[in-house]
Parts: sequence; structure tokens; C-alpha cells
Amino acid sequence: MKDLPTYLNDHLAGSTAALDMLDDMIGTHRGKPLASFLKRLRDEIEADQRELKELMARLDIEESPMRKAGAWVAEKFSRAKLRLGDAGEANLALLQSFETLSLGITGKRSLWRTLAAAAESAPRLSGLDFTRLEKRAADQFEQVQGKALEIARRIFSRDLNERAD
Repeated sequence: MKDLPTYLNDHLAGSTAALDMLDDMIGTHRGKPLASFLKRLRDEIEADQRELKELMARLDIEESPMRKAGAWVAEKFSRAKLRLGDAGEANLALLQSFETLSLGITGKRSLWRTLAAAAESAPRLSGLDFTRLEKRAADQFEQVQGKALEIARRIFSRDLNERAD
């Protein structure tokens, strides 16, 4: 078995990066209404990660410390890039963070769908409710996209209104 461990570890690394990003976002927005949304999202993503880890353990697939370390470094670079590319405007960094989370959630949805398809001919993959997990990812995507669009409307309309003055 060589491809499945790589595939699952890549997704595990992505979830690690997402959780780190959410921790940073929660800290940045502590005490604001957005923080409770971010905490709920983080709890769900952490639950998804637990399910993935349980599947890996059941399949005797070891977690790759190298991939996890790579995800940690990538998240830190991404955080710095978002802050630098933001030129001091926190709302743009928040929008870009939500877009990054959306991409990761799309990948996670694909993971669950892919594993469900593979489970049809590989019974060792059975045992997880892939339909439920895929639906949760779809719901997460819709919620995160909703927040991203709300932020985009606010910051881009402000930009355009400032130019009109």
C-alpha cells in the first residue's frame, strides 16, 4: 500500500493547516461575533480530522510527521503572506483567509467522495459514513462562502464608494 497513505496524509496535513489558520483567526477576532462562528467551524473541522485519523489507524497508516511539519510551515507562510498582502486592511486578509478555507473544505469534500467510491471495491475503507461527512463539508463550504461574500460586499463597496467621492 503506497498511494493511499500519501493521499490520506496529504489531507491530514491540510486539516492541520486549516486548524492552525482558524486558531489564528479566532485569536484575531476574540470577543467579536465572528469568533463564535470560527470556533464552531474549527470544532467541526477537528471532528473531521479525528474521523480521518481513526480511519488511518484502522488501516495501519502512520501519520507522516514530515507532511504535518510541511503543513505547519505552509500555514505560517500563508498567514504572513495574507498579512503582508493586506497592506494594513484586516478585512482583505479575512476575505483571503475564508477563500483559503473554502479551497481546503472543497478538497475535504472530494476526499470523502473519493473514499466512498473506493469503499465500493475496498471493504476495508467501510465503516465511516462518507455521505454524512461529505454533506458536512458541503455545509461548511456554504457557510464559509457566505461569510466571504459578506466581507467582499462590505470591503469592495467601500473601496468603490471611496473612489466615487
